[in-house]
Amino acid sequence: MSNKLLSSINDFIKKYHLYAFKDVAIFMIILLFFHFLWRTFYQDIFALQFLRDSELWLSRKVFLASSWILDVLGVNVTTFDELTIGEVLRRNVIYYAEGNGSVYVNRSCSGLKQFYQWVILILLYPGPWKHKLWYIPFGLVIIHIVNIFRIVGMTFVTINVPQHWDFIHDYVMRPFFYVVMFALWVLWNEKFYLKNKKRKQSSA
Repeated sequence: MSNKLLSSINDFIKKYHLYAFKDVAIFMIILLFFHFLWRTFYQDIFALQFLRDSELWLSRKVFLASSWILDVLGVNVTTFDELTIGEVLRRNVIYYAEGNGSVYVNRSCSGLKQFYQWVILILLYPGPWKHKLWYIPFGLVIIHIVNIFRIVGMTFVTINVPQHWDFIHDYVMRPFFYVVMFALWVLWNEKFYLKNKKRKQSSA
């Protein structure tokens, strides 16, 4: 029964030329499934000291790089390794004194979740392994750079439109991670997987 169902789905895809939609569906399923696993087993994942340390280390690197860019741009903010805000000790704080606003790069801002999503996505998605060996690290670097500019962007939001901070953080900056990952995946799909598939078919 399952073979008949798969055969029917494949026939439907071929009939209406829905190959691109099939690939996008695979991309979405892998990312959403991993997101579900991450949310479900978050406490178990970070019971491991190595992963807790990795998240802290990454968030620190994002903070230092963001602080450097803001300094180069001459943005009027002060950075603190630690600062008490509302009786809560915060780490990696970018503080805008004039508006009493702040951006703090906590563990969840590290980008570690997106790192793992990217690695799992490319490992599971078909394509030549010789290219996966360099394309996975390449994607990680891009995601890390995007995360740094996300923090820089949120600092400008804090300074200029603080009333829209929550909306931009939740509905613009956070989804932008996945826009970039999708673009990287499209590049992989078009330049490596499909091209390699066509080459194998033509030589068969």
